[in-house]
Amino acid sequence: MTNGQLSSLKTRVGDLRQIASVRRIVLDDGPERGVRALSFSTGGGLDFWVLTDRSMDIGTLSWRGVQLAWQSAGGFRAPALIDVQDDGGRGFNRGFSGFLITCGLNHIRHPKDGEPLHGRFPFTPARLTAYGEDWESAEPFLFCEGEVVQSRYGGEALRLKRRIVAPIGGASIRILDTVENLGAEDVPHAILYHFNLGYPAICSGTTVEWNGERLLGPIELPDEQGLVPARSWPASRDGRAQCVVRSPTGAASEMTVSFTFEASTLGHLQVWRDLRKHAGVLSIEPCSTPLQNEGEEAATLAPGERCIYRLEVSLANAPPMPFPAAD
Repeated sequence: MTNGQLSSLKTRVGDLRQIASVRRIVLDDGPERGVRALSFSTGGGLDFWVLTDRSMDIGTLSWRGVQLAWQSAGGFRAPALIDVQDDGGRGFNRGFSGFLITCGLNHIRHPKDGEPLHGRFPFTPARLTAYGEDWESAEPFLFCEGEVVQSRYGGEALRLKRRIVAPIGGASIRILDTVENLGAEDVPHAILYHFNLGYPAICSGTTVEWNGERLLGPIELPDEQGLVPARSWPASRDGRAQCVVRSPTGAASEMTVSFTFEASTLGHLQVWRDLRKHAGVLSIEPCSTPLQNEGEEAATLAPGERCIYRLEVSLANAPPMPFPAAD
């Protein structure tokens, strides 16, 4: 945006936050009470919450007024109400809800050797270091920055620094994560980005493509045989890898949700789904290690070593909310 364009826009509004903004909010009811969040509105139809108290992950995500993120009956439960070691190490499932949950940072899959499902990182409160709107750039954007530490004296000391950027007027989210070993010894490190789509982002006819080839679908929703164990596939090329979810929105039209990430650090894609009644979730999960090698899942970070992850989520052609016919 040029200085002239920005000046012209300013003359038409009392406050630029009328067009696009990031606002701090606190949820205040039920098990969500006290959860800090940032409410993003890009002005291009994309709105989402970054849950500061839940690892700076993304809760709600809507485009053009239609909610696309999957949510569970438990809502965005406050971290103090979640013990990941509950239920035989599967306490993650009591907090499982929202568009993104980041898993790790030293364990990312099933409970094992005292490590809970998806690790100890999910639902950890972050320290928010910056947020706001930048109208002065050539491409104006909304942003937030913060850090989350997973640490135990005598054990791992891993810090994730996260920066989330959403172009003003756009329909995309860019995530930049830097994981650093703050400790004095080598530690295992693995990461998995658990992106969760629900109706109507997924519906009967939805397909999933991986690097341009059909991976899954068309699905049926609901599907009583729809609880399917996770599978993973390698990124078959260098550079960027991309997974695209396509859902029909009417005659000769479709909505797409694209997940693009660097194959050099996130070299695998994991997909999991539960399409049964009252569930209806499809999970797209870029990850650092393959599911097949779960016994040797983690790489090693030396003291002071860092690993950087870049991802982008973009949307196109979001439909109006389609209300299904009565059963």
